[in-house]
Amino acid sequence: MQKYTRLATKNDISNIMLSIDDAIAFLKQSGSTQWQNGYPNQKVIEEDIANKNGYVFVVGNQIASYAAVIEGIEPTYQKIDGSWHNERDPYATTHRICFSSNYQGQGLAKIFISNIVSLELSRGIRNLRVDTHRLNIPMQTLAEHNGFKYRGIIQCNDEVDPDRSAYELNL
Repeated sequence: MQKYTRLATKNDISNIMLSIDDAIAFLKQSGSTQWQNGYPNQKVIEEDIANKNGYVFVVGNQIASYAAVIEGIEPTYQKIDGSWHNERDPYATTHRICFSSNYQGQGLAKIFISNIVSLELSRGIRNLRVDTHRLNIPMQTLAEHNGFKYRGIIQCNDEVDPDRSAYELNL
């Protein structure tokens, strides 16, 4: 069965939102406050797609996963309780990673992250970053299994629990 990553389109939005709903339910079940306040919503995904930052991971002909990959300075990464290893080179941040519950536990997330890394390398970006809630162990594990190193805590725009574990990959 074919597996690949491509830019998301407007036609993908309903399937992307199903994956986001699955992720919201998973995070809630794990006790995390991440994504429990109406974010990410369809408007955010539409903006990702319009800005050509949204990517889907396709298995066969079904969308299994979504992520936004944004090159440039991430405002919430300007202050970190810890330190970034590489503060001189441009970087890309991966946000809003989610998998449909139909595809979880199959090792596909590693492939998706590898594809994202390859896409960024092809653009000359050798520094990648990601963050997640302290209770989102699957995302922390995914980051570490793909070579990302824990760098510290950043603050996001979550009024309830803004602390996020930040990771960085330098190639």
